[in-house]
Amino acid sequence: MEQRLEAMSEDGVLTRIGQAIMLHRAGDREEARNRLSALWHEIGPQGDAFHRCALAHYMADTQDDPRDELDWDLRALEAAEGFVTERPLGTGPAPGETGVAAVPGEEGPGTRHHPLVALRAFFPSLHLNIAADYAALDRPADARAQLLRARASVNALADGEYRQGLRDAIDRLELQLGGAAGRTP
Repeated sequence: MEQRLEAMSEDGVLTRIGQAIMLHRAGDREEARNRLSALWHEIGPQGDAFHRCALAHYMADTQDDPRDELDWDLRALEAAEGFVTERPLGTGPAPGETGVAAVPGEEGPGTRHHPLVALRAFFPSLHLNIAADYAALDRPADARAQLLRARASVNALADGEYRQGLRDAIDRLELQLGGAAGRTP
């Protein structure tokens, strides 16, 4: 029982998500999907919003059907939006919350931040992924609406490789869709 509680600690969950991501990037999409699915069931719908967001964000990447990918990306966005609206920036961790995570693309290995900061850094990627899902499902108007949200949220990030990479991906998808979505310098 104690091992299970330790595995479900915030660092344990993030470690297990990271292990599944490594499997996926190494080409074992099915095993990554199986591990993320098992972890999703362990966390449950009332589990930590940061964990649900990160897990659903990466679970989407393991899907074969674009509709399933969209469903997972929407779950990730829902978890992120719920977490942010429940606890605005500047508030500390919830009572008993000890885990933190690196902001995607920010700083180096071992960098640790409050989950709210990491979730806010996820928003451009979440909106971009949802836009790509809509584009794959031949829903260009929905894709463009998400690109507007992606561009607005990427502009709130600090300058750096992560921000520029997202901007480039937004530009590529805009070109693919044949129109701009609220481009600002």
